Amino acid sequence: MEEGDLAAGKRTAAERGAWIVFEDEAGQSLTPPRARTWGRIGQTPVVRVRGRGSGRVSMAGMACFKPGRRSRLIYAIREYRGRKDEPKGFGWLDFRDLVVRARIQLGGPIVLVCDNVRLHLTADMKEFIEADAAWLTVFQLPAYTPDLNPTEGIWALVKRDLGNLAAADLGEITRAVKRRLKKIQYRPDLVDGCIAATGLSLDG
Repeated sequence: MEEGDLAAGKRTAAERGAWIVFEDEAGQSLTPPRARTWGRIGQTPVVRVRGRGSGRVSMAGMACFKPGRRSRLIYAIREYRGRKDEPKGFGWLDFRDLVVRARIQLGGPIVLVCDNVRLHLTADMKEFIEADAAWLTVFQLPAYTPDLNPTEGIWALVKRDLGNLAAADLGEITRAVKRRLKKIQYRPDLVDGCIAATGLSLDG
């Protein structure tokens, strides 16, 4: 988000008493992400994956901030097991439902910041945003700026713990992702650290 857009978003949030909510999606397959760990000098630790097969765990998350309030993390998870006619990830209805759930849980209006992927730009999603303009304002990040979205930091925290997990099946990945996300929900300092890492300031 450029400085002018951030200033506009902050003004809108202040005027409406709204939460600023950064949204993003990520995914994880059975192949573990790279991670740092301890090992003997000259011997690279190797994690052997026991399970084989297709599938992916999709994650959609919202890092939520409001001056004077505890930062929040709201998320949704979807499994894709490669079955015929099974959606591979989130659709616009899932995204809409997550936004509505955020409004209910946060108890107030939202200034939503997201990237410009197709999911966020569908005609149905635009219609939903326009119809709910009384409580929902949307700003889009410029292309190729993941470093400005604190939710990217949430994914980094989740995947750091998955690097040493040799999952036998997709269900084990899903359970591990849910455990980590739930732990982060109870650690607002971790959510605050993710926005601090972007260099963005929501105060003033």
